[in-house]
This record gives sequence, structure tokens and C-alpha cells, in this order.
Amino acid sequence: MRVRKQRGNRSDYLSDALTLLSGWERDGVQLKRELACDDSQHAALTERIKVAADTLRIRPSIRRTDGHTQICLGDRDGDALTDGEVTLAARIEDFYRTVTSPHSP
Repeated sequence: MRVRKQRGNRSDYLSDALTLLSGWERDGVQLKRELACDDSQHAALTERIKVAADTLRIRPSIRRTDGHTQICLGDRDGDALTDGEVTLAARIEDFYRTVTSPHSP
């Protein structure tokens, strides 16, 4: 049987990854982001997020308010941010660029 090697500096690893994600705010064990987009962009973004979140088994909170999409990742009662949540945040940034680009379908 093989023993999995534990990362000694897991929080440092996630903190480093978070520094690359501009616009995301860390609030304890949650990541939050607000994105400006119209209704059709919101729908396209939400659909992409749901597919990625299902794959990562994460349940993001997504709300539409005053022309903005608010996204919250992480469980307020959770212990810490996970690599999956940081991964999803990075994917959301890619999705946002895709749905808001002038040449998006």
C-alpha cells in the first residue's frame, strides 16, 4: 500500500494561486467575486459554472443583482478553502472572458 504524501505548505500553495486571480476576495474560508454582465452573458456564465462545479463537486452560490453576477465559493462553516474551489475560481475567470468577449457565441 502506498502512502499519500501530505503537502506541508498547502495554505501557502493556495494563497499563491489566489494571488494570480485578480478580483477575487477572500473572506475567511470563502472566495467572492462580482462580475458585470448582461442577462444573456449571466445565463451563459452560470451554465458553464454549473458544469464545472458539478465536475468538481462544489456548490457555488450565484446571484444576479443590478447588472452584476455575484459568485461565492466555499462553505462558511467549512474548515478551509480547497484546491477545487481555487480551481473553480480560475475556471470562472476563463468562462467570464469567453462570454464577455466580442466574438463569443
